[in-house]
Amino acid sequence: MSKESLRLGKAGEERAAGLLRENGYRILATNYKTKFAEIDIIAKDKDTICFVEVKTRSQDSFGEPKEAVTAAKQRKIYLAALQFLKEKNSLDSKARFDVVSILDLEGKTRSEIIKNAFECEG
Repeated sequence: MSKESLRLGKAGEERAAGLLRENGYRILATNYKTKFAEIDIIAKDKDTICFVEVKTRSQDSFGEPKEAVTAAKQRKIYLAALQFLKEKNSLDSKARFDVVSILDLEGKTRSEIIKNAFECEG
């Protein structure tokens, strides 16, 4: 991954955390790593634990950033979320998977929180 991609991703995660806070979320953890995956942000929205994937792009030639959260990526996030819930003895808690999509195109930024962006079964 290039330095520019890393910088863009880090800036996107910081922007996403601010956006989530503005919308009433309380940040619990960032960059939570397991052997399965990394969860960008874990937050609480009222009584629900939210596992948030942040996707940031500086061009739209490959589609919207949110479209990059593939089924394989969703499965990895699910496994990491399950580990987090087990560690915190919170398996009975309400939980959901959100995506923050950030498109920074020619100095204009479009950000979107997609609640319940995906579900995982099994």
